Amino acid sequence: MADEETQKEKRVETIEDLQGISENILSKIKEAGYDIESVAASMPAELVEATGIGLNTAVKVIAAAKQAVEPSYEDGAVLLDRRKLIEKISTGSEELNQLLGGGIETQAITEAFGRFGSGKSQLGFQLCVNVQLPKDKGGLDGAALLIDSENTFRPERLAQMAQAKGLDADETLKRVFVARAKNSDHQILLVQKASELIKEKNIKIIVVDSLMSAFRNDYIGRGTLQVRQGRLNNHLHDLQRLAEQFNLAIYVTNQVMDRPDILFGDPTTPVGGNIVAHQSTYRMYFRRSKEDRRISKLVDSPSLPDGECVFTVSTDGIGDL
Repeated sequence: MADEETQKEKRVETIEDLQGISENILSKIKEAGYDIESVAASMPAELVEATGIGLNTAVKVIAAAKQAVEPSYEDGAVLLDRRKLIEKISTGSEELNQLLGGGIETQAITEAFGRFGSGKSQLGFQLCVNVQLPKDKGGLDGAALLIDSENTFRPERLAQMAQAKGLDADETLKRVFVARAKNSDHQILLVQKASELIKEKNIKIIVVDSLMSAFRNDYIGRGTLQVRQGRLNNHLHDLQRLAEQFNLAIYVTNQVMDRPDILFGDPTTPVGGNIVAHQSTYRMYFRRSKEDRRISKLVDSPSLPDGECVFTVSTDGIGDL
């Protein structure tokens, strides 16, 4: 009886202890970044896409995980203690930090949308530098992973920002790992295969610049909208899973469009629809002001009030007036 209880407890703890599943299949699932709880909560099609296993096998694995996992509930006090593990990366602007409750938060997706030249990419570059700073200076002593879908990454710009922070430019660039996303499938794959690099290089932030560019190019017309949104939803869940698994920050930039049905006021709206809106923990709207000034408006947050601030984009990077 005791042996049966021990076996059941072991079965719940890890993917490897699932019964009736080959070691090869379990290895693929683990390499994709899944634990037993996330397998139990997965859709079969999602698991197939992430791991490359067959649909029938995915259904079998999910059923085994659901049988092994016991539903768990935690009270608010426990969750509050867990949130104490969350860390924040300085944006370089005290005003912007204050708007975000201290900076860019780990275990969350922070989205910045706005027109070209509004400072979205510049903040992403700055975060790749700032994350390398010591914790007492607004960093996390970590490295950065940047996925570039618009061919806008410029290493010389990061070198400027690093020098402004008193960092060695060459050493800073060596801790920023960049991948050019050729299309939306490649962008999805880069995120799905990021786990080993995250562990090996101590990645503490993932920057996706931009989130929607490749998806808008690959899926044209209303007939492809459902497929696009489904794949986008899975992509955002992959990013959120990495954020929680490794306690790192996710920062994504997003494109905008003008809504023709808005006759008065600002017609600018982010692309990606409700999928992006619901999955982004924090949403900021950037717009350009005079000279080097930019205005950021916090439009959505689970705990912070809406507000605005002014920050600057100069040769030295993100700063304040």
